[in-house]
Amino acid sequence: MGNVPTGACMKKIPRLHLSFASLLKYLLLCAGMLLCNFALPFREPLSFALLFAALSRLDPFLSCGAYLLASAAALSLSASLSAAIQACFLLLCYVISRRFHREPGPERLLYAAAAQLPFLFLFPHDGYGFPLSPLLQKLVIAAAILLLCVLFDGALSALLTRVFRTRLDPAELTELALLWLVAGMGALSAVGEEFFYAVSLFLLLGGVVLLRSAASVPFAAVLSLPLCLFSRAVSPLAEFVIYASAALLLRPYGKTASSLALLFSYAAALALKGVYALGILQILLSLLSCLVPVLLFICIPDAALRKLDKTLLFYRERTLPRVALNRSRRAVGEQLYEVSSLFREIALAFRMQDRPSVTAAQMKAKVLSELCETCPNRHVCESYGVFDALDKLIAVGRAKGRVNLIDLPCDLSAHCINTAGILFSLNNRLAEYARVDLELETAREGRKLLAEQAQGISEVLQSIALEQSEEYVFSDGERRLAAALAREGLLSFEIFLYGEGERFTVSLTLDEAASGKKVCRIAEKALGVPLSLSEKFTLTEGRACFLLKRKPVYDASFGVAARTKAGELASGDTHSFLKIDERRFIVALSDGMGSGEAARAVSDRTLSLLESFYKAKMPSETVLATVNRLIAYSTEETFSCLDLAAVNLDTGVADVVKIGSPAGFVLSGETLQVLEGESLPIGVLDTVHPTCLRVELKADDFLIFMSDGIPAAFGSSSDLCAYLSRLHPLNPQALAEEILGAALARFHGVAEDDMTVVTVKLTAA
Repeated sequence: MGNVPTGACMKKIPRLHLSFASLLKYLLLCAGMLLCNFALPFREPLSFALLFAALSRLDPFLSCGAYLLASAAALSLSASLSAAIQACFLLLCYVISRRFHREPGPERLLYAAAAQLPFLFLFPHDGYGFPLSPLLQKLVIAAAILLLCVLFDGALSALLTRVFRTRLDPAELTELALLWLVAGMGALSAVGEEFFYAVSLFLLLGGVVLLRSAASVPFAAVLSLPLCLFSRAVSPLAEFVIYASAALLLRPYGKTASSLALLFSYAAALALKGVYALGILQILLSLLSCLVPVLLFICIPDAALRKLDKTLLFYRERTLPRVALNRSRRAVGEQLYEVSSLFREIALAFRMQDRPSVTAAQMKAKVLSELCETCPNRHVCESYGVFDALDKLIAVGRAKGRVNLIDLPCDLSAHCINTAGILFSLNNRLAEYARVDLELETAREGRKLLAEQAQGISEVLQSIALEQSEEYVFSDGERRLAAALAREGLLSFEIFLYGEGERFTVSLTLDEAASGKKVCRIAEKALGVPLSLSEKFTLTEGRACFLLKRKPVYDASFGVAARTKAGELASGDTHSFLKIDERRFIVALSDGMGSGEAARAVSDRTLSLLESFYKAKMPSETVLATVNRLIAYSTEETFSCLDLAAVNLDTGVADVVKIGSPAGFVLSGETLQVLEGESLPIGVLDTVHPTCLRVELKADDFLIFMSDGIPAAFGSSSDLCAYLSRLHPLNPQALAEEILGAALARFHGVAEDDMTVVTVKLTAA
C-alpha cells in the first residue's frame, strides 16, 4: 500500500466513529452475536451469519471484534481459535476487495463457505446422537449457517437502513422474524424465560400502543416463536395472542390501561400454568418479568411515543401519491401566484398618470398665433394689458364651455379691434378642449375599470394560490375513520383527509351500495366533526368515491312571491338565489326602473353581472363599482335598484348591500330590524356608494327584501313595520305570499306596480 495515498486508503476503509450512537450499535451487534451463539446446545457459531451481514454495512474491524467476543460463549479455546481464523479470513477478503476499488459481490458467499473450514475441523462438537458422524453433523450445521448468512444479510440491512423509514416488504419481515427467533432462542438458553418474557412483553406493549390495530396480534405471535420452539409447545403462541388482544382492547383508553390489561392477563396466565403453587422466589421472578416492563413502558414520555408514532404513520402510509400530489399543488400554486403578480402589475400600469388635458396657456398661445401675430394694433394691446385680460376670458370660457360678448373684459373690449375674431377663435379652442377632455375622461374611466378588474383577478388568483400551496399531510384521523368503518362492516379502500376549518374534506372509496347517511354518521363520530355528503361518484364497477365536507352551522330555505304590474307582460323585478360554495350563498332582488321588458332587461343584466362576479369570488368593492360603471356606460338611460345579501352559513353573518332600494327587514321572533339605504340606483352616477350593512342572523330568523311596489301599497313605512311586527311565520314561502297578499289587498287586488317579496330563513343544520 506504499503507492496508495493516505486519503485514498481512508476512502476505501470506513473511518472509525465512536459516537454514543455508534458505540451502542456495536454493543447491540455483539449482544446479538452472543445470543445467536447460545441458540444451539453446543454453542455453534450461528453469529457468523451476523458477521457476514455486518462486514459490508458496518466497520469491518469492530464487527470482527464483536464476533471474537461472542465466540467466548462456547467456553473453548478451540472454538475461539476457529472464530479468530474465520474473522481474519473474511476481513482479509474484505480489505483486498476494497484495495482493488470494488465491493465484494456474489463471491461473498464463496468466502463464507471457505470460512466454514475452521468450524468443521477445529470447533469442538460431540454430535447430537443422530446416525451421522459429528463431522457430517457439523457439515449440515455449516450449510444452515450459510443459509442464515443470506437471510441475516437482508434482516440487518432492513434494521440499519429501512426500519422506520419505509414500508418493509414481506421478505424483509420474514428475515427479521427469523433473526428474532434465533436471538430469542439464545436468550432463553442464556438468561432464562424471565428475561425473555420481560423483553418480549415490553416489545408487545410497544406494538399494541403504536400500531393500534389488529396488526399487533400477529406481531405478538412472532414474539412468541422462540418460546414455542424452546418449550416444544404451541401454548406460548396462544398466550401471547391473548396478551395482545387484552392490551389492544383497552388501547383507546391510553397506554396505562393497555399496560394494566397486559399485567392482569399475565397474572391470570400464571395461575393457569400453576406458578402460584411454586416457591415464593419463583412466583416473584415470574411476576417481575411482566411488572418491570409494564412500569418501564408506563414511564416512557408521551412526547417520545407521539414522535415514534408519527414515524410509524409515515412508515405505514403510501407516501408517494401524497408527495406527488403536494408537489403538483405547490407547482400550481406558484404558477397562480406568478399570474396574480402579473395582473397586479397590469393594474398598476392602468393606474399610471393620465396624459394632461389642454391647458389655458396652450389655448392663449393658439389664439395669439392665429389673430394677434399679424395684427397692426398689437403694440397698443400690449401697452394696455389686453393680453392679460385674455387670460380672464379663457378662464370664464373653461368654466362655461363657451364665451360671448357679455363675457369680454373691459380692457379687451375697449382696445381690441377684432373682438369677434377673438370670440370665434376662443370658442373653437374651447370646443376642442371639451372634446379632448371627454376623450381623456372616457379613457381614464376605462383604464380605471380595467385596473380594478385586474386587481380583482390578482386577488382571486392569489387566494387560490395560497390555498393550493397548502400541503396534504398524514392524519391520525384517517386510521381512526378506517377502524370505525370496519367496525360497521364497511371496508374502505382509501381514505384521504385534507383542509382545515371550513375547508375540511374527507375523500374515501367504499362499496357503491354504502349509505351516504351511514358513512357521514360514522365519520362524524370518529373524527368529531359535523359532516355532510357533498358528492358521490362511481370510480369502477361496484366502487364509488364519497366526498364529505364539514357541515355548516346553519341551513337556509327561501321563499318568493311576485305579481307583475297590471297591463304588463313582464315584471321589471328580478330575484336570484345563488350558492357560491358549500358555506356561502347570495340572495338578491333587482328592481329595474319602470315596468315591462325594458326594466326587466336592466334587472336581469344587473343580477347576471353580480352573479358572475361573485361566482368568481371577486372582492365586493370591485364587484359593485364595476357593475355600476357597466350599467352607466349603457347607451340607454336605464337604472336599477338592488338589494343583495351574502350570507355565511357558519357564522350566520349577512353582508347586506342596498343601492337605491326600499327598506329591507330582519324578523327575529318578536323583534323587527329595519335595513335602510341612502344611495341612488345603479347607473344614475358613474360611481356608486352603496349602503353596506352587516347583520348577524340566528336560527329561525327571517331576512326580507321587497321591491318598491310593496311599500307603496302600504302607504308609509310605519304601517308596513306595524304589519310585519304582527307576523309569526313558520316558513319563508308562506311569509312571502302573506306579505304580497296584504299589499295586493290594499290595492284592491290590482297591482299598480311590479311587486316582489323575497324571504330567507336560517335554520340549525
